[in-house]
Amino acid sequence: MENNTPAVLVLEDGTTFHGKAIGKIGTTTGEIAFNTGMTGYQEVFTDPSYFGQILIMTTAHIGNYGVHAEEVESDSMMIAGLVTKKFSPNFSRTSANGSLGDYMVQYERVGISDIDTRALVRHIRHKGAMNAIISSDNLDVDSLKAELATVPSMDGLELSSKVCTKEAYEVQPENPICKVSVVDFGIKKNIVRCLVERGAHVKVFPMDATLEELNSFNPDGYMLSNGPGDPGAMPASIELVKQIVNAGKPVFGICLGHQLLGLSQGLKTVKMFNGHRGINHPIKNLKTGKGEITSQNHGFVISKESLDANAAIELTHIHLNDNTVAGIALKDKPVFSVQYHPEASAGPHDSRYLFDQFITNIKSHKA
Repeated sequence: MENNTPAVLVLEDGTTFHGKAIGKIGTTTGEIAFNTGMTGYQEVFTDPSYFGQILIMTTAHIGNYGVHAEEVESDSMMIAGLVTKKFSPNFSRTSANGSLGDYMVQYERVGISDIDTRALVRHIRHKGAMNAIISSDNLDVDSLKAELATVPSMDGLELSSKVCTKEAYEVQPENPICKVSVVDFGIKKNIVRCLVERGAHVKVFPMDATLEELNSFNPDGYMLSNGPGDPGAMPASIELVKQIVNAGKPVFGICLGHQLLGLSQGLKTVKMFNGHRGINHPIKNLKTGKGEITSQNHGFVISKESLDANAAIELTHIHLNDNTVAGIALKDKPVFSVQYHPEASAGPHDSRYLFDQFITNIKSHKA
C-alpha cells in the first residue's frame, strides 16, 4: 500500500525538497551521493562501502522487483537513507522474498520518494559532495538544519571499524589450490565468492588483525577489501598494508584496499568533488588497451600527481570519464589493485579477470 506520510530532505547548503516517506518513519543523516545503476539496487544497499551515505538512485523506479534473500553483500542494509523518484510498494518478481519497503523497515532505514531526483542530482553535480538530512517525523526545516550542522564531514571520517567483521572466519572450496588471508575493511560477500570459485581457501580477518595473525593462516597471498570512509583517517591500516606488501607475497586490493595500498607506498588520496557510483563506468586497461564497463562506489581517489612522481608504481587502469586513477601495480612485487569492483554482479563482469590474475600471481609465486 502506498505511503502518503510527508517527508523532507534538506541539504547542507539549505536546499530543500518535499516528498513522501518510504521505509521507517524517522530521521537520518549522512553524506548524500547518487548511483547511476539501472539494476541491482539490493546489492547496492547492502554494500558496506555505502555505510553512512544517503543514496539517490537516478533510475526512476525503485522497489518494483522487491528483495531476494540471496542478493545481499552483507548482513544488513548499509546505506543511511534512500532518495528516489518513484518508489514501488508492490513487487512483481516471483522469486522475491518481500518488498523493499518492508526491507527498509526491518533494518530501520528512512527514505523519501516523489521528489525531482534529476534536479537534485544536477544540484549535487554542480555544488559537490555534501551532507544531508531526511525526516518523516519532523518537518520543521530550521530544526533539521540545526541537526544537520552537527553531522561530521566524510572527509577525515574512519568508518571501516563500524562494518568489518569482529571475528576471523573461513570459507573454502572442495579442493583448494591456495590460501588467501583477507583483511576486511567492509568486504562484500561476492569478493569471497570470487576467490573461492577459483580454488582459494579464504580466511577473512578483522581490520585490526596483525601481520602475525594474518600469517598464522600460512597464506599464499593477501586480499585488501573494499570499505567505507576516508582512507587517510586509517594510519594503523596503512601501516598494516605496508607490512603486508613488504612480506613479498602476491597482494590484490579493491576500492578502499586499493587506496590504502597507495597510501602505504607513499601516494596520496584526495576527496572527489563528486564520487563514482554506478554500474556503467568506463575503464581502460593500459596494459592491454581494452575497455571495461565497471561497477564503482567511491568518494576518494589516488592522486594522479603523487602517482606520476613515484617511479616504483605503475598506472595500469584509468577512468575514461575523468582520467582518474583506476588501477596501480608495484613494478618490483606481485602487488596490484583497482579502484572499482570486479566482483560486482549488478552489471557486466568485464573485470572478473583480475581475480584470475591474482590467482595466477599466487601460482607463479608458489612455483
